[in-house]
Parts: sequence; C-alpha cells; structure tokens
Amino acid sequence: MDKTQDGGATYVRLSYGKHQPQGRDFMRNMVIATMVGIFAAGPVFADDKADVMAQVHQFVDGLNKGDVKSALATCAEQTSIIDEFPPHEWHGAGACAKWASDYDANSKKEGITDGVVTLGKPRHVNITGDRAYVVTPTGYTWKQKGKAQKEKNATLTVALQKGAAGWRMVGWSWSTP
Repeated sequence: MDKTQDGGATYVRLSYGKHQPQGRDFMRNMVIATMVGIFAAGPVFADDKADVMAQVHQFVDGLNKGDVKSALATCAEQTSIIDEFPPHEWHGAGACAKWASDYDANSKKEGITDGVVTLGKPRHVNITGDRAYVVTPTGYTWKQKGKAQKEKNATLTVALQKGAAGWRMVGWSWSTP
C-alpha cells in the first residue's frame, strides 16, 4: 500500500501484487461472474414453474379421473375457493374436501355426469418467492340428464404457496364469461 499526498489530500493506492485487477480484464471477469449467477438461477425458476403447473394439472387430472384423493392432495389445509355452483364460496380448513363434497351433491341433484375439465396454455404463471399465481383458460364438458353440454372460455385462477411439502393451492376460482 502506497500513500501519496496531493494538495492536502491523502490517496491510498492498494497493491494486489501480480494479481492486481487491470481495467478490461477486471470488468470482463465481473461480467462473466454476473452472467453465471443469472443463468444459474434460471433453472430454479424453471423448476418452480414446472412444479406449480404440475399441481394444477394433478388437481384437474384427479377430478377428471374421479380420483378425488389425488386432486385434494394439491390443496393446502387452509384454502379459499369460489365456483359457480352453490354455495359458491368455501374457505378455511378442509375447504377443498368440502367443495368436492358439495360438487358431488350438486352434480347428483342436477343430473350431471361425465364432467371433464381441459386446461389451455396458461396466460400467467407468476412466482415470487414462496407464492405463485396461475391463470389458465379452461373448458368443461359434461352430460346433464344424458344431454351433452359444453362450457367454453372459462378461466381457472389459482394461488399457490410453497411449503415443506412443496407447492399447494391456497386459493382458486372458476369463472365463465
């Protein structure tokens, strides 16, 4: 370390020996280190996106196959739900199971069978830390008292939270135009 004085100010020059960073080389190394950090983080975000969408698909696939246990495994214990059949809103502990029970009761009452939900390409998959937000177009086909029915251009919106067990749905809504 060298000290020099110029007009009353003291300047310190640090010496790094033969490893002293030099202009262009130093900047190049800093840019490379920054880019490595950015690209290394990319797969983490990609994995989270795939994991989030896997939960949404597991929920829908479980319902389509009549595997309610698989569908409900995607829900957090505390969940909020808004859907188009009565009572239209469920929340709190066990909300997904209560929704499934009410869906089944409503289907029997209305003569609904063979329901199938299809998911379109997601419009949004936003992940911020341990929270995710998904909006995807959906379709729904079913038979009502034996007559084929179709609901087009519906939207499934899902909020998820990542915990020790992975991503779980903490809220979702179904809406139609």
